[in-house]
Amino acid sequence: MKNVFASTHPLIAAKLTRLRDVQTEPKKFRELVREMAAMLAYEATLDLAVRPVEVQTPLTMTQGVALTDRIGLVPVLRAGLGMVEGVWELMPGAEVWHIGLYRDEKTLKPVAYYNRLPVEPTVSVCLILDPMLATGGSAVATVDILKKWGVGRIKFVGLIAAPEGIARLHAAHPDVPIHIAAVDERLNEHGYILPGLGDAGDRQFGT
Repeated sequence: MKNVFASTHPLIAAKLTRLRDVQTEPKKFRELVREMAAMLAYEATLDLAVRPVEVQTPLTMTQGVALTDRIGLVPVLRAGLGMVEGVWELMPGAEVWHIGLYRDEKTLKPVAYYNRLPVEPTVSVCLILDPMLATGGSAVATVDILKKWGVGRIKFVGLIAAPEGIARLHAAHPDVPIHIAAVDERLNEHGYILPGLGDAGDRQFGT
């Protein structure tokens, strides 16, 4: 699929298998989410802009690079919270902005309940963090919000995605790359991903 990047790394595949396992307890589930988020963010940020810098090593001067892109992490509450720490370890200077959306279980449409973005954008690249790209409604709504805010580049980073969610996000925003661990089979009649891994929020927070 165009502009969809499903990881082929064996470590990610092994960790995803543990996530899917119904026997994986919340503490381990949170650890796996954090670890996978860092690995997927590493793959999603290969094209970040840099500028040359000169540094002094213990032996001599040498050339290196510094990031020029300002990064924003946008976890979709609440399941996306578990992905922040892993990505933040890679990019400690990244800003974190929270957007709260929940899916109405009857209509399957996203409902916004929290958004504290400042008036003007303070970052040049935003990584939307959400473990599941299911129907795609929340992802589309989040991108809508960020584009209205004025962010130039937006990427979606998640753990698993359904083909239906990918199609909906790309129909609305074909310019947004999707970085995930795996593309699953389909959605069931209730809008849940199959084979999936259950409710990522409930499994992280033990609810």
